[in-house]
Amino acid sequence: MREIEACRITQEIKRLILEASYRIGPDVDSAIRAAAETDPSPTARAVLRQLAENYEIARTESVAICQDTGMAIVFLDIGQDVHVTGGSLSQAVDEGVRSAYRDGYLRKSVVRDPLYDRTNTQDNTPGVTHVQIVPGDRIGVTVTLKGFGSENMSQIKMLVPADGESGVVDFAVRVAEQAGPNPCPPIILGVGIGGTFETAALMAKRMTARPIDQWNPDPRYAALEKKISDRINALGIGPAGTGGRTTCLKVSIETCPTHIAGMPVAVNVCCHAARHAHGVI
Repeated sequence: MREIEACRITQEIKRLILEASYRIGPDVDSAIRAAAETDPSPTARAVLRQLAENYEIARTESVAICQDTGMAIVFLDIGQDVHVTGGSLSQAVDEGVRSAYRDGYLRKSVVRDPLYDRTNTQDNTPGVTHVQIVPGDRIGVTVTLKGFGSENMSQIKMLVPADGESGVVDFAVRVAEQAGPNPCPPIILGVGIGGTFETAALMAKRMTARPIDQWNPDPRYAALEKKISDRINALGIGPAGTGGRTTCLKVSIETCPTHIAGMPVAVNVCCHAARHAHGVI
């Protein structure tokens, strides 16, 4: 049994939040720069060049990529041979979120009550934590910062097996079409297929943090990712809704077993500022 102090989790979460806030991943940066050279629309190319310039300013000056610094979503893959000592796991996560948003001068956007008083918590806590127990004696930490311009455009639908591949494609494309310019395209779509109502949504959220230069290992689903992306890019929404063919940078799909009577499909929309970072303790 390996002991890991809670304060180490706090420190790692803080580090990853600041990294994700200031530094866009090289996969997204490369895709934006490539599209800025190839999109047929002059307006789209100009917008994409501005996005690339914004990434560079954020990186060199250590300022937030976007003013909506999001809710902190933390995925913890905890080895079954790990014992967390010196404090509770949830408190360790929240302290990491709190110190990152305070010391990084990131906007605090979390409200305590969702319906009535909606009072700001003033420190962007609580973080949203998802824990998975895995083999080993390490803790994998993935942090993604989710702004709500794109989160509000996300949807889930309980399809049935008879809907088939076309039902999945039509639903995902419809989500992007209905979202239009609202989620700050070019977008990244995380798609979860299978499981239950809640597991489909969780898979979709996790897929927004998968590098966009990776494809589903199953060639059938890799082809489905491309089919959905091509359909979305044919809509003509374009960067910031100004037209062109660069509406969707990537569709990433994850699946899991489901009931014989169902086929849940969740689509989590992420803007071009796909802010995520990963570390191992």
